[in-house]
Order: sequence, then structure tokens, then C-alpha cells
Amino acid sequence: MTTRHARCLCGAVRATIRGELDDIAACHCSQCRRWSGHVWAAVPVPDDGLEIEGEDHLRWFKSSDKAERGFCDTCGSSIFWRAFGRGETDVALGCIEPPTGLHLQRHIWVGDKGDYYEIADGVPQDGQE
Repeated sequence: MTTRHARCLCGAVRATIRGELDDIAACHCSQCRRWSGHVWAAVPVPDDGLEIEGEDHLRWFKSSDKAERGFCDTCGSSIFWRAFGRGETDVALGCIEPPTGLHLQRHIWVGDKGDYYEIADGVPQDGQE
């Protein structure tokens, strides 16, 4: 079984990720761009494969009726996103310790992307409507 580690910038919030990971996506919606400062790239991890340490520094922000976002209350790092009742938590790719061995598989919500950049990496794009 593959094990990876993730952490916020200051290290107050840490995570151990166990298992194979798939569906690695970069989200271009306006909420994710505001949350991350640009594009939110993450991978879903089943809740039984995610162990979080430092939860006393982890804060959750209910960003919609469907989801919440987790961040470190010390350094402000955007670390997690999860839809209510889905049974998995998305972990920010930038928080996973290298080498990740992961590769971006798709771009989502590209119809809502910022007007200041183009997506030209050849990775499939969803949400162009």
C-alpha cells in the first residue's frame, strides 16, 4: 500500500494518506481560485485512507450548502476540500510531500476560469459550457 504525507506550510496540520490515488484535478471555479490564490489542484482520498494530525489547528469553512474547506489557523494554508456526505476529502496537491508520483488528469470548471491565463497543457478539460 502506498503511503504519502502532507502538511500545511508551518507543519501544524499534517496528514498521512494511504492507498492508491486517482482523479487528480485542477479546479478553476471562482471559489477555488479565491481559496487558493489561483487554481486549486487536489486529489480525493477516501476518509478511511486519511489520517489528520494537528486537528486543533484545523479550521473548516462552510463554503456552500454542499461543501466545506479546511485550512490551518496558524499559517492559513488551504489544505482540504470535502463535499458533505461523500466519504472522501480532497487534499491539496501542493501540500503533499514530494515526490508525489501523481499527475494531473483533468481540469474542471474551466468555463469559470480566470481571464488572466490559458490552459495549454493538453490535459482534458471539463465544464467549458
